[in-house]
Amino acid sequence: MAKKYTSTTPQIPIVFEDHHLLIIDKPHELLSQEDHTGDPDVVTLCKQYLKQESGSDSDPYLGLVHRLDRPVGGLMLLAKSSKAAGRLSDQLRDRTIQKTYHAIVQGTPPANGLLIHHLVKNRNRNRVRATASTNPESKKAVLSFQKQDQEDELALLAIHLQTGRPHQIRVQLAEEGYPVWGDYKYGIQQPEGRTMALRAVELRFEHPIHNKEVHVALPFPGHSPWSQFKK
Repeated sequence: MAKKYTSTTPQIPIVFEDHHLLIIDKPHELLSQEDHTGDPDVVTLCKQYLKQESGSDSDPYLGLVHRLDRPVGGLMLLAKSSKAAGRLSDQLRDRTIQKTYHAIVQGTPPANGLLIHHLVKNRNRNRVRATASTNPESKKAVLSFQKQDQEDELALLAIHLQTGRPHQIRVQLAEEGYPVWGDYKYGIQQPEGRTMALRAVELRFEHPIHNKEVHVALPFPGHSPWSQFKK
């Protein structure tokens, strides 16, 4: 079956859609929502798509349930009604939406790990750093990971977030000495021109209207550096 796209510029692959939900495969370097740059963003493009599909002149509702950093690609969940958005936000707050990321990192991490840091964001520089837990501006960040494979100085990790902080995966892994491949902001000696090897690859949650489990997953990429791994 041919994959469906938004027919926008750029095009966005649609992974799942019904009357209440839209799940897309966000391209790397595409903004999740509009910012000061004026560059294309997921919300604006997906609204264009929904408007084209409906044939209506009215602006469709589209709720952004969660975000991905601009350099990060993969699954994003959006709501096509305020009722669905509210119920999904409740699931997100209650941590019942399960999200899995794949990352290729530099170094040799252990077979698995639980990382706990306290992070603070410099909004002027759009940069996050780890700080002391006593810092009143810091927020606790928790993730777990399992190493899937190791090839020379690169490792493939499956990552599960327990909190959703800005740049969390990138900062926590870099803080431990395992920066994400292609991460120019938090990486070490990263050559220019690389697409960051961090993807949101799996979503599992309860449908906000039908109360049935929804499970979507992306195929493993076949291009470098992903192609170095056997998964």
